[in-house]
Order: sequence, then structure tokens, then C-alpha cells
Amino acid sequence: MTVLRTSLRNFLAHKGRMALSAVAVLLSVAFVSGTLVFSDTMNTTFDKLFAVTAADVTVTPERTGTGDETPESGRPETLPASLLPAVEKAEGVKSAEGAVVSLSVTVVDARNKNMGSGNGAPTIAGNWNRGDLRAMEITSGRAPRGPTDVMVDADTAAKHGLEIGDELRTIAVTGDFTATISGIASFKVTNPGAAVVYFDTATAQRELLGGTGRFTHIAVTAEPGVSHERLKRSVAVAAEGPYTFQTQAEAADAGREEVSGFLDVMKYAMLGFAGVAVLVGVFLIVNTFSMLVAQRTREIGLMRAIGASRRQVNRSVLVEALLLGVVGSAAGVGAGVGLAVGLMELMSSMGMNLSTSDLTVKWTTPAVGVALGVVVTVLAAYIPARRAGKVSPMAALRDAGTPADGRAGLVRGVIGLVLTGGGGAALWTATRADEAAGGSIWLGAGVVLSLVGFIVVGPLLAGGVVRVLGAVLLRVFGPVGRMAERNALRNPRRTGATGAALMIGLALVACLSVVGSSMVASATEELDKSVGADFIVQSANGGPIVPQAQRALEKSPGIAHVTEYRGVSATVTAPDGTSSDDEWLVAADPTYAQDLRRETVAGDLAAAYGEDAMSVGETYAEQHGVKVGDTMTVAFRGGETAKLTVAAVTSDDTNVDKGAMYMALGTAERYFTPERMPKNTMMFAEAEEGMEKEAYQGLKDALAAYPQYRVLDQTDFKQDLKDQVGQLLNIVYGLLALAVIVAVLGVVNTLALSVVERTREIGLMRAIGLSRRQLRRMIRLESVVIALFGALLGLGLGMGWGTAAQKLLALEGLGVLDIPWPTILYVFAGSAFVGLIAALVPAFRAGRMNVLNAIAAE
Repeated sequence: MTVLRTSLRNFLAHKGRMALSAVAVLLSVAFVSGTLVFSDTMNTTFDKLFAVTAADVTVTPERTGTGDETPESGRPETLPASLLPAVEKAEGVKSAEGAVVSLSVTVVDARNKNMGSGNGAPTIAGNWNRGDLRAMEITSGRAPRGPTDVMVDADTAAKHGLEIGDELRTIAVTGDFTATISGIASFKVTNPGAAVVYFDTATAQRELLGGTGRFTHIAVTAEPGVSHERLKRSVAVAAEGPYTFQTQAEAADAGREEVSGFLDVMKYAMLGFAGVAVLVGVFLIVNTFSMLVAQRTREIGLMRAIGASRRQVNRSVLVEALLLGVVGSAAGVGAGVGLAVGLMELMSSMGMNLSTSDLTVKWTTPAVGVALGVVVTVLAAYIPARRAGKVSPMAALRDAGTPADGRAGLVRGVIGLVLTGGGGAALWTATRADEAAGGSIWLGAGVVLSLVGFIVVGPLLAGGVVRVLGAVLLRVFGPVGRMAERNALRNPRRTGATGAALMIGLALVACLSVVGSSMVASATEELDKSVGADFIVQSANGGPIVPQAQRALEKSPGIAHVTEYRGVSATVTAPDGTSSDDEWLVAADPTYAQDLRRETVAGDLAAAYGEDAMSVGETYAEQHGVKVGDTMTVAFRGGETAKLTVAAVTSDDTNVDKGAMYMALGTAERYFTPERMPKNTMMFAEAEEGMEKEAYQGLKDALAAYPQYRVLDQTDFKQDLKDQVGQLLNIVYGLLALAVIVAVLGVVNTLALSVVERTREIGLMRAIGLSRRQLRRMIRLESVVIALFGALLGLGLGMGWGTAAQKLLALEGLGVLDIPWPTILYVFAGSAFVGLIAALVPAFRAGRMNVLNAIAAE
């Protein structure tokens, strides 16, 4: 109890000094807790949606059971309407309804504005039936009754200002058609963001499926008292066909599995950045307790002199850490819930609707948050606690802040140099790897070892780096600058730990900047070398290019040729008898050989676009012993099996269509029915000589009625690629900002505690003539040099990681190393600004000290 009372008294006595460490714990725990609450809430939202939309038993075409709901043709898989009477007669069936659902549609309003969410959520079109009342209720107007009626969900109507009587045009692979809004239906549960439109059954079959007499699935409702499993068995017996039968639970699980990949990526990515923030927070906590122990050296010596054991002193410091961890973690869990709500609002503003009514806080979230905060805080305080336990009773006769053992510093330096050298060797080995898989292991080892090495050797580096920075930046400030340099050098361990906290975040920023910039430069170089087409047409949401849009493109003025491009999946069997599933074949017009320049190592690529001919990639040919003239067996997914002759072997020394197999569009068409033929996913166009500007505008005008497609010239395409990488990096930088904020708190805390530690010294300097302005400048300069020390280490380390990563990516075709020097310089300059901001409060407090009180301070 004595230890607890002492710890509690010290904790309350130094609560101001503990505040920033508590904020670091709070931020780290808040990010972890917020991520868990946010992901659990998203899971709850989708679980409720899937549970309420799934029928007691659902009958689907066999292939839909694989989770591939949108085949390459763009048309949904269907089953015959004649199956419905057989299902209705099955034992235990109360009712059965045929349903039509299509995801390959775009819906636009009278102003030609896309009604899609734009956030990756689909636009869903289907028929309205009684089963939809499980999830929807008509809140305005009426259900669709004929070919001119359409009903829209309330969220989409509110977002786009739609009202009953407004006209909507639906663009499907079977054609365009127009209908007037007859009703608006609201979700009974949260709609995560999909736009939903309903038609009557006959219209949905005709316009979405291309003909009547087909459904995409049959929804079956059980008689009272009939279990779903029993109903499933009886329906399977009655259907007698190659269909998939799912209970409500199984259908919900299948839907949950489809979105789980996306949700898991978000969850673990955010937890990864939270982990970086936690690591940075460790340095702040270590520094805080190290400085508190140093400042209380005399007090601890007195405690030892009156009988306190090493264990009791050690335990006293750890109990303070425990209190800090509990307080910071508890506040962090609460802040995490608030962060999750903020993320939900942010996602809602981007089109993904998440309701706070679904807010899910599982008991594991506060348990994980508090456990994480407490464990990390106590572990971080363990070394300072041990150091406190070693304080002898004689320390009561010495000044606070006894210097560290030089031998321990030497051992630390040697260990740090060994780790850094090992990390450098691993990174160098990664750059010499022959394959990406093996090289990535060396890269990961190099990153970890070099990071740990720099952290350990930081105090050793501090002396040299700070002296260089002082000579370049601080000497111009005269005696004040020299004093700032000496203060930064006074305790290299403290400076090293403070700089290391900033180093971690900036190292990741520099590494990702190098990788992102190199990816863009490599892709740009590859496009210049390989792409011969003037224009590329692609769908903004990855959907197919519908036939009516294709015809509009082909009629565009100033175009020399338009190339169709269709991706086809197939099982390919080589002459050696080995088969490979899900090979990707490109079926295109012969003009594709002009649009995409490919070198061949054997044969003629133009011949590959002949009848029943194809090409293979160089790597595939080497692995399977394929030569020009060999016959390949190609079993098209959704089509028939063909025997194709190898007419060319293409070089794999490229990153565009690397390893692709090419064939003529006419060849593919012979082995597919028109309904099964994969649709265009991308098209290329070449302008007539001297007509580039006119052709560009003509293509845009031709697609003006189809807002889901974009026309890009090569400049647009490169900028689009750069923007995509830039957006991804901005998201990453935003998440890393948490680690940088915690690091800045570390600088503030170090300076604040350092000012307290040097109270008497500051009083004496003020007494002999140092002005308040000079004192504040000295502290600001000390902060700047510490921040720049961390920035130099971080940026240097990050560029090393990024360079090694790019050498590894070169094995995948990204062969250009591009160091984004403007970004690096901006970050370095920003670090100096961060140092200035971090010093504002400590410098202000130092300047306000009463000189006489400061001199009299113990």
C-alpha cells in the first residue's frame, strides 16, 4: 500500500508532465479502438442487409454459387422460368417468386447524370415482387406496373433530388430504355450505398436479360414450422437440375464473404498504421519516464536511504506507468468510438451510408484497447523503472540527472551498428534477388533490422549529426545557437529517442514516396514504349462497354480504326499435357497489334490474329516447351473448347499485357454464343493523320450520352495513373499523420521536461543577461535541430528502403527509379516547421519563469 500511495502521489504531483504521454496513449488506443468499432459496424450493417434480403431458400444457376455474379458477357446467369412451378409444388413451400437482378447497368437522369454512388457500390436493377417487402417499403407513389414505370430507392432519390414523374434512362448490355419514376421505396435497414431501381417483371426480363422466360434466381418462402434446411432438401428434389440451393443463413454468409475481403483490407491497413503510432508512442513514454526518473534522482536516493528497496522503487515507477496506461487507455477507448462515428460520417459524405444506429461496440474492443495501452505503457516504462531501482542512497547527495554509464552507451552503439549493418546487407541482397518472392523476404528483414539498428544507434548518431546541423544552421544565431546545440547534445540518448519517434513516420513517408514515384515513372516509360493507340476508352466502374456505345464510337469522325478488346478466361492445355486454369486470353481486332507494340521472340504476331491461331508469352512457352506451330487446347469459360495453333511467342520484357495470350476476336466468337460472348472492357482508337484534336473531341461527343465511360489520350492516361497513385499515397500520408502527431508530442514533452530539469540553469542565464526573447529562441532552435535530426535519419532510411523496394519491383517490370526530390525537400523543410511549432509552449513557459524562483529551484 505504501508503494501505491507513493506512486499515486507522484503521479498526481507530476500530472502536467504526464499529460502529453497520456495523450500519446490516448491517440494510439483511439485509433485501434476506432478501427475495430468502425469495422464491426460495417460488418453489422452488411449482416443486417444480407439477412433481411435473403429468402428462406434461394435457387440460383449453378455457376452463381461460385460467387461470380456478373459473368464476362455482362449478362447475369439465368435459369428457366419453367422451373418456378416445380419449385412451388415442393413440400413445405408457402410461396416462390422468380426474381431478376442485374449489376451490369448504369442509370442516368434527365440531365444525363449517373445515379451510381461513385464509391464502388453497385447500381442494382431488378424486378419488384413481394419478397422485396422484407427489406423495402414503398413510402411514396406505387410499385411499377408496366414498361414505362420505374421505382427507385429513397437514398438515391434524396441524393440526386429525384421525384415521382422524373425520367430515368437505364443503360444495359441489351440496350437503353427510358422509364418514369412511379414510386420511391425506403430500406428498412441501412443501405451501405448501392443505387437500386425496380421494374415490373416482364420489363426486367426483356430489358435486363434480353428476353422473357428467364430469372436470375427464385426466392422460396417456407410454410410455418418448416425449417430452412428441410425446405432446401425438398426444393432440391423438386428442381432436379444443375442449380445451387442456399438457405437464408448460407446466402447471407455468401454475401458476407463477398465483402469481407474489402472490409478486412481496410481493417488491417488501419490497424497497421495504428501499430506505427503505438511504436512511436513508446519512445515518448520511455523519454518521459527516463526524464522523470533523472529529475527525481535525489528524491529516489532519499527513499533508498530511509529503507526503500530496489524492488519497491522499481514497482513505484511501474505503478505510475500503470496509472498512466489505464487513464490514457480509458480515454482512448471513448475517443475511439468518437473516431469511428467520424469515419462513418466521412464515408457517408463519400457515398457509403453508415448509420449510427448500427454502431457496434463489442466487449472485446475496450478490452483490447485498455490491454494494449496498459501493456505498452508498462513495457515502455520498464527500462526507466529498472534505472530508478539502481539509484543508490548516495544519490541523495548529488544533483539530479546523473549522466548515463559510458560503457552501456558503447555497448548500445556496437549493437546498433551491427543491426544497421545487417539491415543494410539484407537490403542489398534484396536488390540482387532473381525473383520477387525471395527478394521480398530479404527486403522485410532489411527494413526491420535497419529500423531497429537506427533506433539503437540513434544516440551515437546524434552527436555527429547535431554538430553538422549546428554548424550549418545554428552558428548564424551566435551564442544562442551554440547554447541550443549544446542542449541538444547534452543528453544524446534523449535526443536520439526523440528524433527516432519522428524518424519512423518520415521513413515510411519517404519509402512510399520513392516507390509511388518510381511506379508512375516506370508506367509512363512503358506506355511511351508500348502503347501506339492515340486514345483509350474505358469504363469508370470497370463494367462492360455496351454495344450501343461501341457503335457510337465506330461512327465518330476522324478515326482511322477502333479496336475491340475482350478478356477471355479459359483452361489452357499445352502440348506437354499440363493444364492451367483461369488463363487470361486477349481477344481483339487485328489492329490491336498496332495499338500495343509487342516484341516477339518467335513467329509473327500478326499471324496470331488469323483463324484459329493464338500467341503465348515467352515465360509460358519456356515452362511448357511450346513452339510456333504447336496446337493448344483452349476450353473457354462459358464457351466451347477450341484447338488453336501457336503463331507467335511474345517477349515478356514488358509490363503491359505481360504474359498475355492473343487471339482474333473472330476466333473467339466462333466458340461462344452471342449471349455468352465476353463484352468489351476497353477499346482503343487511332486518329487519322492530322486529325488528333478533332478525333479526340469526336470520341467525347460520341460518348456524351454514356457518362460511365471515359475517353483518354495518352497524356490523360498518364495523368490518371499519377492521380490514382497520388490519391493512394495521400490516404497513406493521412494515416501516417497520426504517428507524426505522436512524434511531435514527444518533442513537446521532451522540451517541456527539459525546461523543468534546467529551471535553475535558466534562472542563472536570465540573471546574467539572457533576454526572454533569446531564451525562447534558444529553445526553438533546440527543437528545430532535434526535429531535423529525426528527419535526416527518417528520410535517409526511407529512401534506402524505397530504392531497395524499387529494385525488387523492377523484376515485375517497374524498372525506373525516381526519387521525388521536391517531396523529400518539402518534408525536410516541414520538419523544421514542426520543430518550431513543438517548441512554442515550452519556450513560452520558460520565458515566463520568475528569475529568483528559478535560481532557488531544487
